[in-house]
Amino acid sequence: MKFTAEQIAGILEGTVDGDPNIEVFKLAKIEEGTKGSLTFLANPKYKPYIYTTQASITIVGSDFEPEEALTTTLIKVEDAYGAFTKLLEYYNQIKLNKSGVEQPSFVSDSAKIGNDIYIGAFTYVGDNVKIGNNVKIFPNSYIGDNVTIGDNSIVFSGGKVYSDCVIGNNCVINSGAIIGADGFGFAPNEKGEYSKVPQIGNVILEDNVDIGAGTTIDRATLGSTIIRKGVKLDNQIQIAHNVEIGKNTVIAAQTGVAGSTKIGENCQIGGQVGIVGHITIGNNVRIQAQSGIGRHVKDNEVLQGSPALTYGDYNKSYVYFKNLPKIVKNINEIEKKLNGDS
Repeated sequence: MKFTAEQIAGILEGTVDGDPNIEVFKLAKIEEGTKGSLTFLANPKYKPYIYTTQASITIVGSDFEPEEALTTTLIKVEDAYGAFTKLLEYYNQIKLNKSGVEQPSFVSDSAKIGNDIYIGAFTYVGDNVKIGNNVKIFPNSYIGDNVTIGDNSIVFSGGKVYSDCVIGNNCVINSGAIIGADGFGFAPNEKGEYSKVPQIGNVILEDNVDIGAGTTIDRATLGSTIIRKGVKLDNQIQIAHNVEIGKNTVIAAQTGVAGSTKIGENCQIGGQVGIVGHITIGNNVRIQAQSGIGRHVKDNEVLQGSPALTYGDYNKSYVYFKNLPKIVKNINEIEKKLNGDS
């Protein structure tokens, strides 16, 4: 799909300085721009590239005045970065603007489907499913029996939503994510073997939740695993059964949260963090990457390390960690002197 400089300026409420009819069909960084691409200049340190870029169109601030000859057409706006972000959102809407039910796919006769929806090829939609308006389910996805999906939500290719789970409005489930697989519930028997404990609960994603690619959220043994409004989960995260994550909390990749742990609101949790089960983590908590959390955490704590210490204590302790060989040597020398050794 191609757009002219004049059309783009209209979308961004900007003005064209150059050829209004020049066309672009792709986006690029300013230093990598080629013919037919659109780029932007917001950071002053990239200013030299505007004189060498081969991009056909460059978005710049309204106060930009070139000091050398340009080969790129300019679109001048009040905020170049904000305008480019707006354009990315517009481009993404166009790219995702699919509709209808592709074949082959299976949609149960008992499913209730909203308006302006898209269901991609090779997708399965089970019995008694309720799908809201403007929902997009991309190819090779699975929507189990009795699932509810709210308005404007997206399930990307290969996403799986198991039976009885509830997905809110404006949610995004990325490729390979699995919502509602069985929790890790097994009980030992007299033979030393493990018998499976049935997992009959579900998963609830409230509104405006984003789930990264390859992330798994297990269904509750009883009741619900709950991801509250505005939570953002990165790729390849494991959320175990009966966990609850408070609103607007963000968690980075490869973190694991064990069963029945409650995480508060507005927390920030780094990558590869391990959190044990059956604990409570308060609101506004910050946990640095690769930390191990094995205790209850109060509101506003900042933690690092494994087992995690408060952030200040960890940094103080690290000074000693890295000097430990020297400290041990000094202690040995002191002991020798005290013992009268030569």
